[in-house]
Amino acid sequence: MKWMKFRIKTIVDAEDIIISTLYDIGLEGAQIEDKVPLTALEKEQMFVDILSDGPEDDGIAYLSFFVEEKEDGSLVLNDIPTDKETITEQITEELNDLRLFMEIGEGTIFVTETEDIDWINNWKQYFHQFYIDDLLVIPSWEEVKEEDKGKKILHIDPGTAFGTGMHETTQLCIRQIKKYLTNQTELLDVGTGSGILAILALMYGAKHAVGTDLDPCAVEAVAQNMEANGIPKEAFWMTIGNIITDKSVQDKVGYNCYDIVAANILADVLVPLTPVIVQHLKAGGIYITSGIIDTKEQTVWDAMEAAGLTVIEVTYQGEWVSVTARKEQREEI
Repeated sequence: MKWMKFRIKTIVDAEDIIISTLYDIGLEGAQIEDKVPLTALEKEQMFVDILSDGPEDDGIAYLSFFVEEKEDGSLVLNDIPTDKETITEQITEELNDLRLFMEIGEGTIFVTETEDIDWINNWKQYFHQFYIDDLLVIPSWEEVKEEDKGKKILHIDPGTAFGTGMHETTQLCIRQIKKYLTNQTELLDVGTGSGILAILALMYGAKHAVGTDLDPCAVEAVAQNMEANGIPKEAFWMTIGNIITDKSVQDKVGYNCYDIVAANILADVLVPLTPVIVQHLKAGGIYITSGIIDTKEQTVWDAMEAAGLTVIEVTYQGEWVSVTARKEQREEI
């Protein structure tokens, strides 16, 4: 099997938003190349204590996406036959749209062919069991150690969907959910990915959870992770679609019915998402957001206030921020 590689020259500050944008058109599993120094956590995960000095960060980044090439030379994206010219045009269009409101650097696209690589499974060598406070997170291919038996354990395999709990943004969300949920909590997880936030909420006693995601791959990932953690099917359901723009998705998840809405998404997505989420929260409901780089904290805060929410807590881990707000109850006149 061969793969067509689409490599984009951009800037470090635009990495996340370009990855998120191209993910929406079916390009997944971005490979990132930049000169940003590794954090202490990244070094730990790579089993490296000290690295030699690398080149100075010049702000340039390369993002590579891989599309399967069939024996006849055709490409397949979202289960639809296509070709490199069409995909290149789609990428160009998305990049041009981004240029209207942010700097993305050159945005040039290079297309090459690469040999067969097991992209789906190679990442497993880097994902090992770890703790988030008192919670042990463990993948299916590792055994629970004798001394860990009896502890609270979350079995999670992201598969082709995002979400292992290793990232600071997910850990910030998890701590906030644990703080505010009760045994009566109805939770909505926007951008559910592997289902980690909703599944964890149910493990800690939430009554019911609903998830939304743009990626159909999330459905299978969530189903597998629910089964691995003994979550009954009736406790959690999900729907695919864009809750920001798709009224049918909004109708499916329901209005004024959630005690907690969690959204671990980039700040640039949280801004348009927030006024939509208000209609899904109960009066007094809690809105937990993460995925916010520290320079975007005020942007998200302002979006919440503009939507009529009251910010009640801001927490930090590394350079990432979680902003939690409440939908206040209206006084009867």
